[in-house]
Amino acid sequence: MAERDKSVLMHIADHCEDIGGFIERFGNDFGVFVKDRAYFNAVSMCILQIGELSGALSEEYRAATSERIPWQNIRGMRNLVAHAYGSLDEELVWETATDDIPALLGFCREEIEKMI
Repeated sequence: MAERDKSVLMHIADHCEDIGGFIERFGNDFGVFVKDRAYFNAVSMCILQIGELSGALSEEYRAATSERIPWQNIRGMRNLVAHAYGSLDEELVWETATDDIPALLGFCREEIEKMI
């Protein structure tokens, strides 16, 4: 399981890094984020993928790390992105991208390092 969890964490980290790259490319500006649908959609798709990948982590790993990372909330965010049907809260996506994703990336990097 540890090898599978490591692989999943590496993929989650890749999507976190992609979001960071989008913010660098398009600008760390909520107004731009809301107006540029490519920016918004790219970030949203990465958040969806992160949520999907979090479900692939072993139950044991999620349980062991749930005090540090809210895996259930990450899955919930994935469901919001997947099923909002055009009414996704832009502020919530922005806050997730700018506040939560950097913390998740740091966590993934730490955990991957421990698993090497």
